[in-house]
Amino acid sequence: MLKLQAVSKVFNQGTPYAVQAISGLSFEAGAGEFITLIGSNGAGKSTMLNLIAGLFYPDRGRVEIDGRDVTNLAEHRRAALVGRVFQDPLLGTASQMTVEQNLALASVRGGRRGLGPGVGRKQRADFRDLLAPLGLGLEQRLATSVGLLSGGQRQALTLLMATMARPAVLLLDEHTAALDPLTSQRINELTVKLVAELGLTTLMVTHNMNMALAMGSRTLMMHQGQVLMDISGPQRATTTVPQLIERFNAYKQGLVSDRMALG
Repeated sequence: MLKLQAVSKVFNQGTPYAVQAISGLSFEAGAGEFITLIGSNGAGKSTMLNLIAGLFYPDRGRVEIDGRDVTNLAEHRRAALVGRVFQDPLLGTASQMTVEQNLALASVRGGRRGLGPGVGRKQRADFRDLLAPLGLGLEQRLATSVGLLSGGQRQALTLLMATMARPAVLLLDEHTAALDPLTSQRINELTVKLVAELGLTTLMVTHNMNMALAMGSRTLMMHQGQVLMDISGPQRATTTVPQLIERFNAYKQGLVSDRMALG
């Protein structure tokens, strides 16, 4: 479960360049809830994810994960609670390390790391079983440097790594935006499968409105650091992209960009 209470964040506070990125934001995500998050550039979507992940702290308000106050908890100390996948496939993995070495690190995310003998036979077999259902041949490339993988293979690996320790919250920041359409579809299918199987509370940022309405069970629309619209259930199931744009424009004329409308 995730809970944000009256969270605010200002960058460059006290200077002429001050930006109110998040303004009194409050919302809750229930256990296992899959929420898609949309809004124009600068709406505060990624800032909100960064606040949840602990990349920086809010100026005011409170962040709770599974009932625990993590508002001022350092990023590395909440690593076991939060999994994240970024837009750039180059992020989230260590390029110079092998596939199995990356998976081994992810398996102890947020825990103590000793100086063990590396990846053992049993763990290597487990990794093959984990990778085989992807259909990308990664189970045969455990000793391959991650830097030699394609963008789609790397993003699929990153998604697996982010969910291996079953985090309390999974954050997806436009994680398919840099991929070609076919690969994007495959990663989205993997996302839906993993979230459902593991029961992960998930926030997924996207500029694609069709995707926002098709994936998950709830959609939040943000503008200027606040949630303008929160739709779920039968209302969301019958909402079309044109209707969503019309409602969005009712809040703020010209708020929807061409990129969002055509995504």
